[in-house]
Amino acid sequence: MAAGGAPSALPFSASAVRCPPSAGSSLQGLLQELGRVRHSRQRAAQLFEWLIAPIPPQQFFRHYWEKKPLLVHRSSPGYYGGLFSTAEFDAVLRDHHVQFGVHLDVTSYEGGVRETHNPAGRAVPAVVWDFYKNGCSLRMLNPQAFSSTVWHFLSILQEQFGSMVGANTYLTPAGTQGFAPHYDDIEAFVVQLEGKKHWRVYNPRKEAEALPQFSSNNFDQEEIGEPILETILEAGDLLYFPRGFIHQGDCLPDAHSLHITVSTYQRNSWGDLLEKLLPAALHMAMEEDVAYRQGLPVDYLEYMGGVHSDVVDDPRRTAFMQKVRTLITKLMDYAPVDAAVDQKAKDFLHDCLPPVLTENEKSLSVYGLPARWEDGHVKDLDVPIKKKTQVRLLRYGIVRLCSEGDSVLLYYNTENSRVYHKEEPKYCEIEPEYTNGIEFLLASYPEYVSVEALPCTTLDDKIALVTVLFEKGLLITKNPLSV
Repeated sequence: MAAGGAPSALPFSASAVRCPPSAGSSLQGLLQELGRVRHSRQRAAQLFEWLIAPIPPQQFFRHYWEKKPLLVHRSSPGYYGGLFSTAEFDAVLRDHHVQFGVHLDVTSYEGGVRETHNPAGRAVPAVVWDFYKNGCSLRMLNPQAFSSTVWHFLSILQEQFGSMVGANTYLTPAGTQGFAPHYDDIEAFVVQLEGKKHWRVYNPRKEAEALPQFSSNNFDQEEIGEPILETILEAGDLLYFPRGFIHQGDCLPDAHSLHITVSTYQRNSWGDLLEKLLPAALHMAMEEDVAYRQGLPVDYLEYMGGVHSDVVDDPRRTAFMQKVRTLITKLMDYAPVDAAVDQKAKDFLHDCLPPVLTENEKSLSVYGLPARWEDGHVKDLDVPIKKKTQVRLLRYGIVRLCSEGDSVLLYYNTENSRVYHKEEPKYCEIEPEYTNGIEFLLASYPEYVSVEALPCTTLDDKIALVTVLFEKGLLITKNPLSV
């Protein structure tokens, strides 16, 4: 199809939905409404439902997730209004120290050649807009570091997936293309914010490239065949495609394009879990089972290895392979599955954004305490936690207890940076007598519980635990604290 032509019909491997204009509230209004939802997982589910509407989430995960693209035409240019804009892009350049190659990439794709044009140093508006005027695309990396709305949006969505949710924005001049055909290692939700863009999506070229661990290099057109989906996204439209699906987008001659790609599920596969599980299982098996410590046959080099791989009638090879299969099968008896999942959860907490607090949550958290400097003195410094004080976790998914060696560590995300991995993982060591109290708070969420109800040995222990968690921003109280 020519860039200015009509979208082609969609084959069975992709689906399109056309829905009427939304009569719902603005994004800012929606985020405020979601702030009143008690359970953070329900909050995330409702935001995701809005993102992909009118497709019900159950239908999406059954028919599209990791399987095939989904296209939603809305005929509602303002559906995603307020998430991000070219005006905000310009304001970020003016008000923040944006650096080429760190926060912003300048790219072009012409005549089958993809180029990056990043100079060194700060991306000042005059230089950036000169690139744009001369036909270059502008990709802002991690806009959540600069935009409070994008941060708020992504910080809620990450609980829907139990995996980091990130974003890039792409501003492309009319009649140009910024990137070569390629596939990514993330699940991609392309949200069209302004203008329009012509998209082509292609099946993975072979089974080995389905749901890949890593993104591809750039492809030439002759390498990728015919698209399974070809369409024009307009403001308010959505395009989803799984990792491994090759894609490319170019602008029509009569309009620029601004879209944001919301991404998730990077390295969050069964294989990634097994990478953590199997070494731990093998370590435990070697400690506890003599079968794993027995020596290899003294003559195994005579019949095993690549030079002997074509030999099919040597009984020694058969016995060796059977022994390996037996040990691998038996390894499951030693697999610390829950501990490996905890390690994945720990990585998630390090990856993800810190939560955005509502004004009410701020008033009920450590950030709402009146401690201050006034009239030459420090005032209201004490944290007045008492046995009748009622508390709950700020969010369900903000903490994880992990056993590491002889220690129990509590990992959390409330002190993360909005810049990916700018900070080291945040954790504190928990005394064994406090773990039941933390598990009780997790099980009770989103209900409030009194401090005296915690299953710790003494009231002093209960107050000490709650005080530590409160001061780290992990708990809120039912009512504002007063001295």
